[in-house]
Amino acid sequence: MIRLSMVVKNEETRYLTRVLESAKKYISDAVIIDDGSTDNTVALCKDLLKTVPHTIIENRLSNFHKNEWELRFQQWNETIKNNPDWIIFLDADEIFEDSFATGVNDLINVTDCDLYAFRLYDFWDEQHYREDSIWRAHAIYRPFLLRYKKDFPFEFKKTTLHSFRMPVNVFELPHRCSKYRLKHYGWAREEDRIAKYNLYLKLDPNGTYGSLAQYMSILDPTPNLVKWEENEA
Repeated sequence: MIRLSMVVKNEETRYLTRVLESAKKYISDAVIIDDGSTDNTVALCKDLLKTVPHTIIENRLSNFHKNEWELRFQQWNETIKNNPDWIIFLDADEIFEDSFATGVNDLINVTDCDLYAFRLYDFWDEQHYREDSIWRAHAIYRPFLLRYKKDFPFEFKKTTLHSFRMPVNVFELPHRCSKYRLKHYGWAREEDRIAKYNLYLKLDPNGTYGSLAQYMSILDPTPNLVKWEENEA
């Protein structure tokens, strides 16, 4: 049993439909935090998840750009209600490659692993991901799938921006790296790249919470792009 945990805001015209349609193939239920959407994101979530047990918490005011860790802490507390077996943490622009839906049961049907880490690829359009000296997120394995342990002392890092979506000490649990890969479409549209560039320079002009060099490279007119091959691993 896998519970989806996600924060959304104004995702109606972006990737939410594709993300939830993909996730429905392997989740048992979902917890969604809507962080002050002003479009039809909530209605879309309800429609897409009508065949899946779900909880949607609607924040009247957005907290993401004020104190992100508080939003992530809220997400965590809502997600662990009723003691879920496993939790998959996804953003509304992240989709596992197709083979994950059929392979994930092999991951969770074990007794000696409580956490799985995956490689995430930053897509720059629908078919290519970016790869250069700065954009190498896919070189690192990041935690996304967690077995909930009620008695484990989970800890959170309080950061205003770029806060972790799950407790920072999860790697103290027995863990493995998985071959399955995540496609991240948050950079795939030019308008989104421009918006993020302006936002990061406004909220973090000195690169205190992230990489200033990466911020400045977002609008690179000639990035190195690599063609994606589905289920290549």
